[in-house]
Amino acid sequence: MRVVPAALPPRPDGRVVVVGAGKASARMAEAVEAAWGPCAGLVITRYGYARSCQGIEVVEAAHPVPDAAGDVATGRMLRLLQGLGEGDFVLALISGGGSALLVQPAGQITLEEKRQVNAALLASGAPIGQMNAVRKHLSRVKGGQLAAAAYPARMLALMISDVPGDDPAFIASGPTVGDASTPADARAILDRWGIVPPKSVADVLAGETGVLAPDAAQLARVDNRVIAAPAQSLAAAADLARATGCDVDILGDALEGEARELAAEHAALALDRQRAMAPWARPLVLLSGGECTVTRRGDGLGGPNAEYALALVAALAGAPGIHAIACDTDGVDGAAEVAGAVIGPATLDRARALGLDPAVALATNDSHAFFAGVGAQVIPGPTLTNVNDFRAILVQPPKG
Repeated sequence: MRVVPAALPPRPDGRVVVVGAGKASARMAEAVEAAWGPCAGLVITRYGYARSCQGIEVVEAAHPVPDAAGDVATGRMLRLLQGLGEGDFVLALISGGGSALLVQPAGQITLEEKRQVNAALLASGAPIGQMNAVRKHLSRVKGGQLAAAAYPARMLALMISDVPGDDPAFIASGPTVGDASTPADARAILDRWGIVPPKSVADVLAGETGVLAPDAAQLARVDNRVIAAPAQSLAAAADLARATGCDVDILGDALEGEARELAAEHAALALDRQRAMAPWARPLVLLSGGECTVTRRGDGLGGPNAEYALALVAALAGAPGIHAIACDTDGVDGAAEVAGAVIGPATLDRARALGLDPAVALATNDSHAFFAGVGAQVIPGPTLTNVNDFRAILVQPPKG
């Protein structure tokens, strides 16, 4: 509600159409109308993330696996953009989650076949950038195709980033941004992660797709702007930590890799930093963001933030004076309505008293059940935003 109005120009004269998709899109639409008044348009957000708007229609659909509601709403959005002229203006509100919510399969691909590929990518451990590359080439709307549908109207795309590096081409798979990747690149990604696609998907990737090159003429009238990003959440957390008397070390806002491996690195770092502290030293907060992945090895329920926290529990082994939180800022870690978890020196003892073993939970990717058992889940409900994962480790000095 602060960053969107600050990024808006004066309301243009003539016809204005607002479109958008993502977990923050309804809140963004609400902010637009707070500044501009009622507008015509349509945005698609996750179930439970809708807001009441004055003129913009808000449709809820499934995330992270697309459903028919998203498919139908995307078709309506494309029709809304048809026939616009040079004097018209389109405002696109794009945020993380838009890849699943803005769905219109290419070629003869059915929605179910698109879901199968999407689910396989999510379970594979593939980085988000590679997943989005495949999604673009299987879509009629990603990789600049939404912007192309509005051409020759002017378009301003305001984006809230949930991707490492804040590249607009990767936010919601870049519906307003061209992409240099090719169908051959998408085929190579599927091969790399051992995903055998349905015939319809293979057929689409065997030819040319609708993804636009970055210099395509249909994108010449688009202005893409990232208005909120993970680095801002870490900076705000750093300010708060310093105000409470802590030192701060920001490890980075674009960390990637296996959640459990990153947790092991961070646990070792926290222990090393603690050993180097004098008993009278100020507490230290280690902050990081980015988007970890989980390669499924078991049939449990979890997500990258809870798995990171679970691996911290195992690696820290009850070390005194070290606490941590790991959450997805959109309020959803994996596919569960859980943002993540908090841990501390007592977590391991509490788990053992309840007969819970972090090693077993890690082996089965059952981090959500583990933290539900010890009462350490973070469940904020819909946050109406999405600036990627947030992790903080509080390291207190050793007792003298």
